[in-house]
Formats: sequence, structure tokens, C-alpha cells
Amino acid sequence: MDTQRFMQVCSIITDQNIERNGIGTLSEKTIHAVLKLYFSPDTSYHEQKVHNYVADILMNDQIIEVQTRNFNNLRRKLDAFLPDHKVTIVYPVTHTKWLCWVDEQTGEVSKPRKSPKKGSPATIFKELYRIKDYLNHPNLSLHIMLLDVEEYRLLNGWSKDRKKGSSRNDGIPVNLASEVIIRETSDYAQLIPDDLPTHFTTKDYKKSAHVSQGLAWTALNILSHVNAIKQIGKQGNSHVFERII
Repeated sequence: MDTQRFMQVCSIITDQNIERNGIGTLSEKTIHAVLKLYFSPDTSYHEQKVHNYVADILMNDQIIEVQTRNFNNLRRKLDAFLPDHKVTIVYPVTHTKWLCWVDEQTGEVSKPRKSPKKGSPATIFKELYRIKDYLNHPNLSLHIMLLDVEEYRLLNGWSKDRKKGSSRNDGIPVNLASEVIIRETSDYAQLIPDDLPTHFTTKDYKKSAHVSQGLAWTALNILSHVNAIKQIGKQGNSHVFERII
């Protein structure tokens, strides 16, 4: 993890966007642009055609795809890329967020207000479910980037203060908090809380990982699929799991 270089890249991309568009009309792609430049400072590797698709980054046999959401959109690319290339999916997660409000009419921007919520790398599970069939491919790796972000929202909502129902304008990364890299099954251990008991249920995972019931179910489904855990029985109506890694 190179935090200093990450911050330099953030400054380059943010300055370019503000100079081009102004803070109130950013492109909604700042995080994507920052991560591309962070992983490949040489822009000649960016936006390269591979078969009938365009890869975010292509360096020799290595492809890097920055995907902020909608992993469904990656399925056809993975079909085309994985047989001949090493593919890394880079997934940004907002670790800490400061919220800024933008008045479209005046261009005024509020002071950042820190959100009490913390992002978790476990949020990737809801996206991994969309590409579940590809997760055991030896050429596929995952790179989760936990970012501290200033989120800019437009004051265009339907409520009296114009905040409810408002539009997200852009997220500006201000720090690289940590990274989680998954290249093989054992690396999924980083997504299993250390304080889980030897045998655990979905409810136990939910409590330890601080995620919703639905996300906990999805996480254990994926962890079972990649052979990081296994189901060993039932406790009432609940499935009981055991760590393999």
C-alpha cells in the first residue's frame, strides 16, 4: 500500500476535474479515474481493446478492471479475458465518509460533515454473488480498496431541505485506509472475523462482521462456494458452518 502515491494521484485527478468542470459538476467518475492512475501511472496502458471489449488497464498479460458496482456487467468480459489473461477486479469501498452539499444555483458547497457509518470490505460479497461462477478461476484476483471519501450531493431532493431524494454528484477520495487482496482461497480469511466461534451460524457472522442478515447470508454462501468454510450441520433451523482456512 503506497498511501503517499495514492494521495498524489488523488490531487492530480481532482485538480483536473475541478479545472474542467467545477466542484458542482464533477463527472461521477473520480474514484474510477484515481484508481486507474494509481494502478497504472503510464496512461498508455489504459483503455486497451482485448477481443471485442475494452479493458481499463492492460499490461502484458495482466488486466485490471475497476468496478464500483454492477458486477453483472463484468460477466461477458470475464468470459473473454480469463482464458488468456490474469484479471484483477479492483473494488472501492467507502471506509469513512464526509458529506458535502452542493447548491446547484449558487455553486455554494457546505462544510464536510462526517458520517458515523463505517464501510466494510464485506460489502463486496453482494457483488461477488453476481460473478459467483468465476470466483474459483485461477486467473482471477480481487483487490478491495478501502477509501476515505468526501461525497458531494446536489441539493435537488423533494424534501423541504432538498436533501431527501437528492442526487449523488461525485465521491472524492481523500485517503487510502487499507487494502484487501485476494489471490487464492486462503486470502478469504481476511473477510472472516477473528472472533467467530469454531462453529458458527449466519447470525454469528452477522454479529461479528457488523453486517445485515441478508449480507451475512450472501457472505457465507460465497465463502462456502470458494471452500473457505463448510456447512457441517444444523442448529434448529440455522445452518452451522466451520472454517476451513
